Amino acid sequence: MSELDALYEEIILDHYRSPRNSAPGLAGEDVHVHHSNPLCGDEMDLRVRIRDGVLDGLAFDGDGCSISRASASAMSVAVLGRPVEDVLELSEDFRLMMHGEEPSRPDDLGDGMVFQGVARFPVRVKCALLGWMALRDAIDTFRRGDEANDVTHEDESE
Repeated sequence: MSELDALYEEIILDHYRSPRNSAPGLAGEDVHVHHSNPLCGDEMDLRVRIRDGVLDGLAFDGDGCSISRASASAMSVAVLGRPVEDVLELSEDFRLMMHGEEPSRPDDLGDGMVFQGVARFPVRVKCALLGWMALRDAIDTFRRGDEANDVTHEDESE
């Protein structure tokens, strides 16, 4: 294993063992979404609070592998405090990265960049994307004026 791979593995394990913004609830939440991947058993509840067009609060909880939980943790750090449009752009950048493209905003992805290598393992891509897909859904749900949504990911193209 190269030194870079070892560092990436260490960052992923740090986010898994000490996840940022992981909690079963969020005070003043606007939206709660539940996303699951029946192929691997990952499940995630994501709650967001949006104030004046800015992602003001985020909390995630659930059961999942180290990749899905660590990715959600890194995501939460990268997106909190950003305008919603910026969050959506960053989410799309991460999605494209998981499908082998070079990210256009690596600095803004922060620790999310360590998941770039996951693209080499197609079965793990959905794990890394689970939190990001839930976040996009939460914003869409908020924009529709709904308070909750439940999604099961079965499509391999996400």
